[in-house]
Amino acid sequence: MVKARLNPGDTVVFIGDSITDSGRRVEAPPLGNGYVSLFKDLVDVSHPELRLNVVNKGISGNTIRDLRERWEDDVINLKPKLVSVLIGINDVHRYLGGDVGLSPENFRKMYDEVLNLTVKSLDAQILLMAPFYVTRANTLNTFRRLILQALPAYINVVEELSKEYSAFFINLHDEFQRLLNYIEPEALAPDAVHPTRKGHMLIAWKVYEAVIGG
Repeated sequence: MVKARLNPGDTVVFIGDSITDSGRRVEAPPLGNGYVSLFKDLVDVSHPELRLNVVNKGISGNTIRDLRERWEDDVINLKPKLVSVLIGINDVHRYLGGDVGLSPENFRKMYDEVLNLTVKSLDAQILLMAPFYVTRANTLNTFRRLILQALPAYINVVEELSKEYSAFFINLHDEFQRLLNYIEPEALAPDAVHPTRKGHMLIAWKVYEAVIGG
């Protein structure tokens, strides 16, 4: 598998919603208590010579629409060599709640717009992670089941865009569903959205594996 081409001192920007934010603006600045901080630790102990400048630009509650609004400030102007994006679960929630502006079609349009700007403005590699939902709810007619049914359309968008832009891609939903064969949902993400430390470790390891090496 091809790995990212990172040099000592390169900037890596992680952007997304609360899963990326993970308390980075209040409880644990600047990287938060989640997968971004864990990724930095993994790189620091395995490849200390890289001295990566890791930047967390996650903001709780964000959708792709919010990322589009702040993309130039929080991504382009930082001139990163690697941009990692994890977005989509809030889009699914709000679309099911009636926000048609966050339909899979509009999600794709806005996502494509920021990626297009990125490749035109930067000499950067891109990592796209699929949104995920950590639940086994597939029998009763519940909101959790509705999310599981709507989610694949958003995952497909991310995977298709990763191919179009020659980006790294991680299907986090598949990864979490695989773990559910062995680990209870409560141990990975009690509310199905926000990971525990164990859940964040999965994301951090998959990012590390994709861009640095297993």
